[in-house]
Amino acid sequence: MTVVANTRNAQGTGASRRLRRAGKVPGIVYGGSATPTAIELDHNDLFHALRVESFHSSILDMELDGKPEQVLLRAVQWHPYKQQVLHIDFQRVDANQKLTVKVPLHFVNQDVSPAVKLSGAIIGHVLTEIEISCLPGKLPEFITVDLAGLEVGKTVHVRDIPMPEGVTAVLREGENPAVISITVPAGGEEAATEEGKK
Repeated sequence: MTVVANTRNAQGTGASRRLRRAGKVPGIVYGGSATPTAIELDHNDLFHALRVESFHSSILDMELDGKPEQVLLRAVQWHPYKQQVLHIDFQRVDANQKLTVKVPLHFVNQDVSPAVKLSGAIIGHVLTEIEISCLPGKLPEFITVDLAGLEVGKTVHVRDIPMPEGVTAVLREGENPAVISITVPAGGEEAATEEGKK
């Protein structure tokens, strides 16, 4: 995805307010060998881009004053009650330096798992994103969690999820949080037993 931005010369609270009234969003680009750069972006274009999941976890092509840069979205500040972006931060990307970033989890085959089909279990998503580390060229838009073999009494933890090549989950030593929860409604186990007898 491409982000169009221009260098912002006027800074400060008053300047930011004037920018927002003009339909612009103040922001900053930092990282890499260059000094941090104050920028401004079109609010409507940015607002619609932020509704796309991959915008939050992909390497973005930024045109800054017409010159290309690769960046990663790092922070967004929203108005407390309006649908308005107040400020945005981007980080420059170095192709040879590993990134640490959160990416979304996509759950597949939940409805065909034994836990759901045989026991009528309800699968809850404890985590919807995880933090990973990788080189920019290996950054996935999302991580797939396949629940096809999920049975009642078992669960899925972060360390159980196969990671794409060159990608590792960022976890402290001994940490392995659950990704899903399984709830079996009353009578679910009995129904599964009866189904197994047929």
